[in-house]
Amino acid sequence: MSLAVEADGLVKHFKDVKAVDGVSLAVPQGSVLGVLGPNGAGKTTTVRMLTTLIPIDAGRATVAGADVARQAQEVRRRIGVSGQYAAVDEYLTGYENLEMVGRLYHLGRAEAKARARELLAQFRLEDAADRPAKTYSGGMRRRLDLAGALVARPPVIFLDEPTTGLDPRSRGDMWDVIVSLVAEGTSVLLTTQYLEEADRLADNIVVIDHGRIIAEGTADELKAQVGGERLEITAVDAHRLDDAVRVMTGIGGVEASADRANRRVIVPVNGGTQSLLAAVRALDDESIMVQDIGIRRPTLDDAFLALTGHAAADEASTEDREPAHR
Repeated sequence: MSLAVEADGLVKHFKDVKAVDGVSLAVPQGSVLGVLGPNGAGKTTTVRMLTTLIPIDAGRATVAGADVARQAQEVRRRIGVSGQYAAVDEYLTGYENLEMVGRLYHLGRAEAKARARELLAQFRLEDAADRPAKTYSGGMRRRLDLAGALVARPPVIFLDEPTTGLDPRSRGDMWDVIVSLVAEGTSVLLTTQYLEEADRLADNIVVIDHGRIIAEGTADELKAQVGGERLEITAVDAHRLDDAVRVMTGIGGVEASADRANRRVIVPVNGGTQSLLAAVRALDDESIMVQDIGIRRPTLDDAFLALTGHAAADEASTEDREPAHR
Protein backbone atom coordinates (compact mmCIF):
# COMPACT_ATOMS: atom_id res chain seq x y z
CA MET A 1 0.00 0.00 0.00
CA SER A 2 1.46 3.33 -1.07
CA LEU A 3 1.29 6.05 1.58
CA ALA A 4 0.79 9.74 0.83
CA VAL A 5 1.62 10.70 4.43
CA GLU A 6 3.52 8.63 6.96
CA ALA A 7 4.52 9.83 10.43
CA ASP A 8 6.38 7.81 13.03
CA GLY A 9 6.74 8.92 16.64
CA LEU A 10 6.32 12.68 16.13
CA VAL A 11 7.20 14.76 19.18
CA LYS A 12 6.92 18.51 19.75
CA HIS A 13 7.73 20.50 22.88
CA PHE A 14 6.82 24.08 23.72
CA LYS A 15 9.05 24.89 26.68
CA ASP A 16 7.90 22.46 29.39
CA VAL A 17 4.77 21.34 27.52
CA LYS A 18 4.89 18.22 25.34
CA ALA A 19 2.24 19.20 22.81
CA VAL A 20 2.69 16.10 20.65
CA ASP A 21 3.95 12.92 22.28
CA GLY A 22 4.82 10.13 19.87
CA VAL A 23 2.10 10.49 17.21
CA SER A 24 2.26 7.93 14.39
CA LEU A 25 -0.21 7.97 11.52
CA ALA A 26 -0.56 7.04 7.86
CA VAL A 27 -2.66 8.32 4.96
CA PRO A 28 -2.92 5.85 2.06
CA GLN A 29 -2.93 7.46 -1.37
CA GLY A 30 -6.37 8.56 -2.51
CA SER A 31 -7.93 8.44 0.95
CA VAL A 32 -9.02 10.77 3.75
CA LEU A 33 -7.63 10.49 7.27
CA GLY A 34 -9.73 12.32 9.84
CA VAL A 35 -7.97 13.61 12.96
CA LEU A 36 -10.27 14.20 15.92
CA GLY A 37 -9.62 15.28 19.49
CA PRO A 38 -10.42 17.90 22.12
CA ASN A 39 -9.15 21.43 21.61
CA GLY A 40 -5.52 21.63 22.67
CA ALA A 41 -4.99 17.91 22.00
CA GLY A 42 -2.19 18.48 19.49
CA LYS A 43 -4.04 18.19 16.16
CA THR A 44 -2.96 21.51 14.73
CA THR A 45 0.60 21.10 16.02
CA THR A 46 0.79 17.76 14.20
CA VAL A 47 -0.42 19.35 10.97
CA ARG A 48 2.07 22.20 11.29
CA MET A 49 4.94 19.75 11.67
CA LEU A 50 3.83 17.69 8.67
CA THR A 51 3.51 20.82 6.53
CA THR A 52 7.02 22.08 7.53
CA LEU A 53 5.64 25.15 9.34
CA ILE A 54 7.37 24.16 12.59
CA PRO A 55 10.31 21.77 13.11
CA ILE A 56 9.90 18.23 14.40
CA ASP A 57 11.64 17.69 17.74
CA ALA A 58 11.72 13.89 17.44
CA GLY A 59 10.38 11.24 15.09
CA ARG A 60 10.21 11.29 11.32
CA ALA A 61 7.68 11.89 8.59
CA THR A 62 7.36 11.70 4.82
CA VAL A 63 4.76 13.51 2.73
CA ALA A 64 4.23 12.69 -0.95
CA GLY A 65 7.47 10.71 -0.85
CA ALA A 66 9.60 13.57 0.52
CA ASP A 67 11.19 13.66 3.97
CA VAL A 68 9.65 16.49 6.00
CA ALA A 69 12.84 17.36 7.87
CA ARG A 70 15.41 16.94 5.08
CA GLN A 71 13.34 17.89 2.01
CA ALA A 72 11.08 20.64 3.33
CA GLN A 73 11.07 22.63 0.09
CA GLU A 74 10.08 19.55 -1.91
CA VAL A 75 7.26 18.81 0.56
CA ARG A 76 5.92 22.35 0.10
CA ARG A 77 5.83 21.86 -3.68
CA ARG A 78 3.70 18.76 -3.32
CA ILE A 79 1.06 19.86 -0.80
CA GLY A 80 -1.84 22.24 -0.39
CA VAL A 81 -2.74 23.62 3.03
CA SER A 82 -5.90 25.26 4.32
CA GLY A 83 -5.61 26.28 7.97
CA GLN A 84 -8.10 27.24 10.65
CA TYR A 85 -7.96 30.88 9.59
CA ALA A 86 -8.28 31.99 5.99
CA ALA A 87 -4.85 33.01 4.69
CA VAL A 88 -5.89 35.46 1.99
CA ASP A 89 -4.66 38.94 1.09
CA GLU A 90 -7.63 41.09 1.98
CA TYR A 91 -6.52 43.93 -0.28
CA LEU A 92 -6.47 41.77 -3.40
CA THR A 93 -9.61 40.60 -5.14
CA GLY A 94 -10.61 36.96 -5.00
CA TYR A 95 -9.40 36.51 -8.57
CA GLU A 96 -6.09 38.25 -7.84
CA ASN A 97 -5.53 36.07 -4.77
CA LEU A 98 -5.86 32.87 -6.77
CA GLU A 99 -3.89 34.15 -9.74
CA MET A 100 -1.07 35.18 -7.42
CA VAL A 101 -0.94 31.69 -5.91
CA GLY A 102 -0.80 30.23 -9.39
CA ARG A 103 2.09 32.47 -10.34
CA LEU A 104 3.93 31.55 -7.12
CA TYR A 105 3.60 27.91 -8.20
CA HIS A 106 5.06 28.87 -11.61
CA LEU A 107 1.93 27.87 -13.54
CA GLY A 108 2.48 30.57 -16.16
CA ARG A 109 0.31 33.61 -16.66
CA ALA A 110 -2.36 32.08 -18.89
CA GLU A 111 -2.69 28.89 -16.84
CA ALA A 112 -2.79 30.84 -13.57
CA LYS A 113 -5.60 33.05 -14.88
CA ALA A 114 -7.58 30.07 -16.19
CA ARG A 115 -7.14 28.12 -12.97
CA ALA A 116 -8.27 31.11 -10.90
CA ARG A 117 -11.48 31.43 -12.92
CA GLU A 118 -12.10 27.69 -12.71
CA LEU A 119 -11.80 27.63 -8.94
CA LEU A 120 -13.90 30.75 -8.45
CA ALA A 121 -16.69 29.00 -10.34
CA GLN A 122 -16.19 25.75 -8.42
CA PHE A 123 -16.52 27.54 -5.08
CA ARG A 124 -19.41 29.79 -6.14
CA LEU A 125 -17.33 32.97 -5.88
CA GLU A 126 -17.71 34.19 -9.45
CA ASP A 127 -19.96 37.11 -8.52
CA ALA A 128 -17.38 38.31 -5.98
CA ALA A 129 -14.32 37.58 -8.12
CA ASP A 130 -13.43 41.23 -8.64
CA ARG A 131 -14.17 42.45 -5.13
CA PRO A 132 -11.41 42.89 -2.51
CA ALA A 133 -11.27 39.92 -0.15
CA LYS A 134 -11.76 42.27 2.81
CA THR A 135 -15.39 42.67 1.68
CA TYR A 136 -15.96 38.90 1.82
CA SER A 137 -17.90 37.20 4.59
CA GLY A 138 -16.08 34.74 6.81
CA GLY A 139 -17.50 31.81 4.90
CA MET A 140 -16.45 33.29 1.56
CA ARG A 141 -12.92 33.76 2.85
CA ARG A 142 -12.83 30.12 3.94
CA ARG A 143 -13.87 29.01 0.47
CA LEU A 144 -11.30 31.28 -1.15
CA ASP A 145 -8.61 29.91 1.16
CA LEU A 146 -9.37 26.31 0.22
CA ALA A 147 -9.46 27.27 -3.46
CA GLY A 148 -5.96 28.70 -3.00
CA ALA A 149 -4.77 25.38 -1.57
CA LEU A 150 -5.98 23.63 -4.73
CA VAL A 151 -4.51 25.95 -7.36
CA ALA A 152 -1.53 23.74 -8.19
CA ARG A 153 -3.55 20.49 -8.00
CA PRO A 154 -1.33 19.08 -5.22
CA PRO A 155 -1.40 15.32 -4.63
CA VAL A 156 -1.69 15.80 -0.85
CA ILE A 157 -3.90 18.34 0.94
CA PHE A 158 -3.95 19.23 4.64
CA LEU A 159 -7.25 20.68 5.82
CA ASP A 160 -7.22 22.02 9.37
CA GLU A 161 -10.89 22.50 10.30
CA PRO A 162 -11.75 23.65 6.77
CA THR A 163 -15.47 24.24 7.29
CA THR A 164 -15.37 26.16 10.58
CA GLY A 165 -17.68 29.15 10.34
CA LEU A 166 -19.45 27.98 7.20
CA ASP A 167 -23.22 27.79 6.89
CA PRO A 168 -24.72 24.32 6.26
CA ARG A 169 -24.99 24.84 2.50
CA SER A 170 -21.40 26.02 2.16
CA ARG A 171 -20.24 23.16 4.36
CA GLY A 172 -22.06 20.70 2.13
CA ASP A 173 -20.49 22.29 -0.95
CA MET A 174 -17.05 21.93 0.65
CA TRP A 175 -17.71 18.27 1.40
CA ASP A 176 -18.64 17.70 -2.24
CA VAL A 177 -15.38 19.31 -3.35
CA ILE A 178 -13.36 17.11 -1.01
CA VAL A 179 -15.17 13.98 -2.18
CA SER A 180 -14.48 14.85 -5.82
CA LEU A 181 -10.81 15.55 -5.08
CA VAL A 182 -10.37 12.15 -3.44
CA ALA A 183 -12.19 10.47 -6.33
CA GLU A 184 -9.54 11.97 -8.60
CA GLY A 185 -6.75 10.51 -6.46
CA THR A 186 -5.94 13.34 -4.04
CA SER A 187 -4.95 12.32 -0.50
CA VAL A 188 -6.34 14.35 2.40
CA LEU A 189 -5.47 14.75 6.07
CA LEU A 190 -8.43 16.46 7.72
CA THR A 191 -8.79 17.82 11.23
CA THR A 192 -12.31 18.73 12.18
CA GLN A 193 -14.57 19.63 15.09
CA TYR A 194 -17.64 18.39 13.21
CA LEU A 195 -18.09 14.69 13.83
CA GLU A 196 -20.58 14.33 11.00
CA GLU A 197 -17.85 15.68 8.74
CA ALA A 198 -15.45 12.92 9.77
CA ASP A 199 -18.24 10.36 9.51
CA ARG A 200 -19.07 11.53 6.00
CA LEU A 201 -15.57 12.04 4.60
CA ALA A 202 -12.94 10.01 6.45
CA ASP A 203 -11.88 6.52 5.39
CA ASN A 204 -10.01 6.19 8.68
CA ILE A 205 -9.95 8.26 11.87
CA VAL A 206 -7.40 8.83 14.61
CA VAL A 207 -8.39 10.36 17.94
CA ILE A 208 -5.72 12.45 19.69
CA ASP A 209 -5.84 13.49 23.33
CA HIS A 210 -3.04 15.10 25.36
CA GLY A 211 -0.69 14.78 22.40
CA ARG A 212 -1.14 11.03 21.98
CA ILE A 213 -3.26 8.85 19.72
CA ILE A 214 -5.78 7.09 21.95
CA ALA A 215 -7.84 5.33 19.27
CA GLU A 216 -7.87 4.73 15.54
CA GLY A 217 -9.97 2.92 12.99
CA THR A 218 -12.93 3.47 10.71
CA ALA A 219 -15.94 5.40 11.96
CA ASP A 220 -17.82 2.11 12.38
CA GLU A 221 -14.95 0.57 14.35
CA LEU A 222 -14.82 3.55 16.72
CA LYS A 223 -18.58 3.44 17.19
CA ALA A 224 -18.34 -0.27 17.98
CA GLN A 225 -16.07 0.55 20.94
CA VAL A 226 -19.03 2.26 22.59
CA GLY A 227 -21.18 -0.86 22.36
CA GLY A 228 -23.92 -2.18 20.15
CA GLU A 229 -27.48 -1.14 19.55
CA ARG A 230 -29.74 0.25 22.24
CA LEU A 231 -33.48 0.02 22.46
CA GLU A 232 -35.05 3.26 23.72
CA ILE A 233 -38.61 4.08 24.68
CA THR A 234 -40.27 7.22 25.99
CA ALA A 235 -43.23 6.39 28.21
CA VAL A 236 -46.40 8.46 28.14
CA ASP A 237 -47.08 7.99 31.87
CA ALA A 238 -44.19 8.67 34.27
CA HIS A 239 -45.96 6.51 36.90
CA ARG A 240 -45.47 3.43 34.68
CA LEU A 241 -41.71 3.96 34.31
CA ASP A 242 -40.76 1.20 36.76
CA ASP A 243 -43.00 -1.22 34.87
CA ALA A 244 -41.34 -0.15 31.63
CA VAL A 245 -37.90 -0.78 33.13
CA ARG A 246 -38.99 -4.30 34.13
CA VAL A 247 -40.32 -5.04 30.64
CA MET A 248 -37.25 -3.63 28.89
CA THR A 249 -34.93 -5.57 31.20
CA GLY A 250 -36.69 -8.72 30.06
CA ILE A 251 -36.16 -7.78 26.41
CA GLY A 252 -32.46 -6.93 26.75
CA GLY A 253 -31.48 -9.55 29.30
CA VAL A 254 -29.61 -6.91 31.34
CA GLU A 255 -30.84 -4.21 33.69
CA ALA A 256 -32.43 -1.35 31.74
CA SER A 257 -31.60 2.21 32.75
CA ALA A 258 -34.14 4.95 33.31
CA ASP A 259 -33.92 8.67 32.54
CA ARG A 260 -36.79 9.68 34.78
CA ALA A 261 -36.70 13.36 33.93
CA ASN A 262 -37.48 12.51 30.30
CA ARG A 263 -39.55 9.35 30.97
CA ARG A 264 -37.01 7.40 28.91
CA VAL A 265 -35.87 3.79 29.34
CA ILE A 266 -32.80 2.39 27.58
CA VAL A 267 -31.42 -1.15 27.31
CA PRO A 268 -28.65 -2.70 25.16
CA VAL A 269 -29.95 -5.23 22.63
CA ASN A 270 -28.53 -7.52 19.98
CA GLY A 271 -31.62 -8.49 18.06
CA GLY A 272 -32.22 -5.32 16.05
CA THR A 273 -35.77 -5.17 14.70
CA GLN A 274 -36.66 -8.47 16.42
CA SER A 275 -35.94 -6.85 19.78
CA LEU A 276 -38.03 -3.86 18.73
CA LEU A 277 -41.01 -6.06 17.81
CA ALA A 278 -40.69 -8.02 21.04
CA ALA A 279 -40.69 -4.78 23.04
CA VAL A 280 -43.79 -3.49 21.27
CA ARG A 281 -45.67 -6.71 22.08
CA ALA A 282 -44.48 -6.86 25.71
CA LEU A 283 -45.34 -3.22 26.39
CA ASP A 284 -48.75 -3.68 24.81
CA ASP A 285 -49.39 -6.76 26.95
CA GLU A 286 -48.64 -4.64 30.03
CA SER A 287 -50.78 -1.74 28.72
CA ILE A 288 -47.78 0.59 28.92
CA MET A 289 -48.29 3.42 26.45
CA VAL A 290 -45.19 4.86 24.76
CA GLN A 291 -44.68 8.20 23.08
CA ASP A 292 -41.65 7.00 21.14
CA ILE A 293 -39.77 3.74 20.60
CA GLY A 294 -36.80 2.86 18.46
CA ILE A 295 -33.41 1.23 17.98
CA ARG A 296 -30.53 3.67 18.45
CA ARG A 297 -27.11 2.91 17.03
CA PRO A 298 -23.97 4.49 18.49
CA THR A 299 -22.84 7.67 16.76
CA LEU A 300 -19.35 9.01 16.27
CA ASP A 301 -20.31 11.59 18.90
CA ASP A 302 -20.87 8.75 21.37
CA ALA A 303 -17.45 7.34 20.54
CA PHE A 304 -15.79 10.74 20.91
CA LEU A 305 -17.39 11.24 24.31
CA ALA A 306 -16.42 7.76 25.50
CA LEU A 307 -12.82 8.11 24.33
CA THR A 308 -12.05 11.67 25.42
CA GLY A 309 -14.56 12.43 28.17
CA HIS A 310 -15.76 15.48 26.22
CA ALA A 311 -18.83 15.88 24.03
CA ALA A 312 -18.11 17.28 20.60
CA ALA A 313 -20.58 20.11 21.19
CA ASP A 314 -18.50 21.18 24.18
CA GLU A 315 -15.33 21.11 22.11
CA ALA A 316 -16.84 23.15 19.31
CA SER A 317 -17.60 25.96 21.72
CA THR A 318 -14.34 25.83 23.64
CA GLU A 319 -11.56 28.26 22.82
CA ASP A 320 -8.53 26.52 21.29
CA ARG A 321 -6.05 26.07 24.07
CA GLU A 322 -3.02 25.28 21.90
CA PRO A 323 -0.42 28.08 22.01
CA ALA A 324 -0.88 30.54 19.16
CA HIS A 325 2.59 29.87 17.78
CA ARG A 326 1.85 26.24 17.11
